[in-house]
Amino acid sequence: MWIFRVISAVIFLTSIILSVPLGFDVGGRTCGLAFSLSLATFYFLYSILRLATPDKSRFRYALVQAIGLTQWIILPALLIWSLNRFSIDSENNSGWVERTFSGKRAQHSSVKEWIFGPDGLAEALTIGTWDKLLRYSTPVFQLVEGFCSLLVIQAAGQITRWLANRGGRTDSWMIGLLVMSASIISSSVYFLWRVMQFPEIGNVDATLIGITITCAVFLGAWGIGSGKGNPVESSLLFAYIVLCIYQIFTDYQPSHPMETVPPPANTPDFPPFPPIIMASYSTLIYVLSTLPSTIHAGFNFVMAALSTITPSVIISLAYRLFVLYASTRIIPAVRESGARTLSQEASLEDSDGAGQLLGLLSWFSPSILITVYTSLLMQHFASTSGEGGTGEWWTSQGGDAGGNLWRWINVAGTMAMYALELYLGKEDDGGLTGHWKAD
Repeated sequence: MWIFRVISAVIFLTSIILSVPLGFDVGGRTCGLAFSLSLATFYFLYSILRLATPDKSRFRYALVQAIGLTQWIILPALLIWSLNRFSIDSENNSGWVERTFSGKRAQHSSVKEWIFGPDGLAEALTIGTWDKLLRYSTPVFQLVEGFCSLLVIQAAGQITRWLANRGGRTDSWMIGLLVMSASIISSSVYFLWRVMQFPEIGNVDATLIGITITCAVFLGAWGIGSGKGNPVESSLLFAYIVLCIYQIFTDYQPSHPMETVPPPANTPDFPPFPPIIMASYSTLIYVLSTLPSTIHAGFNFVMAALSTITPSVIISLAYRLFVLYASTRIIPAVRESGARTLSQEASLEDSDGAGQLLGLLSWFSPSILITVYTSLLMQHFASTSGEGGTGEWWTSQGGDAGGNLWRWINVAGTMAMYALELYLGKEDDGGLTGHWKAD
């Protein structure tokens, strides 16, 4: 049933979100990379097995189901294996190339140990290649996010234009869409004001923010005034630009605040709540204290895992997954000009080549999710190290102290593509909704 699929997807997403940063935080950079690589490889092979399993093969079907049921055991087992094998080596903080080819082969007793042993050639090549792949894929993920965001913004604009222009209750739709657009812009302005309060923003950063916001406002006004856009498109474009600015200048502080010693509280003359509520609270605390120690340990583990995740990474991951998934629905709908396509997932049985490619990528969505998430975590750690923050341990273990250049390129590229669309597009171009029936 679909409810079990939803529950399984939520558990899988939660386990990935909690376990991958925990591997980085507890075991170090190499441990986190090894754990994410092992996870991506496992789900890649599992996806290939599912894709190659015919409907009439009972043995392969049973094997796929068995692996699917045991993945909840395999995931913690891979985490424990990574922590046990790739923990932080305080005596050797060099990169994987230096560890492998620095003339330290004499420390190994045999060629087999030099190749397959700890810090051996096989380990260095696999984790080093995965590290390079994640570094070089960060600009690709960033630009794809901007392109997919523009697709979602234009699709939302065309759908709302169709709702406002169809017969019946047109005024109600127009007023409701205007209120929604105004709410989006007001919320974006508030969060922009919050971003401007960050202490790391200097004069150059403030100048770049001003230029970016001015261009976004100009593009929104141009789209509304020329009739090629609408308030919904303009508000969503402005909100996405503010989100990019937040991602660039976020403070990347831990999700849990610093512990402070509370001042001694004076005992009140009267209880803060009625006696029946205080008695119920005391009973609840007593019941919780009598729970098995395993539950307390599990709760502490979850809280420790959550403390390693910053809100900026979760927001970026959620938004990136949303626009990527929405694009897999929008692209076939635009190409096939069918409203029904929006409610259907792309598959390998589609007659369109783009639909077949999106259907193939959907089979490998777990591996893509792990790759995108690990890339975001590495970008977060690189930003904190490059800005002289608390992430100095990242560069001490061979990490790259990156910057936010590609985020700025994404912002400029997204606005340039939208400006080109306004310049070349036609007024009221309903590429997605032109075939929809209007009563």
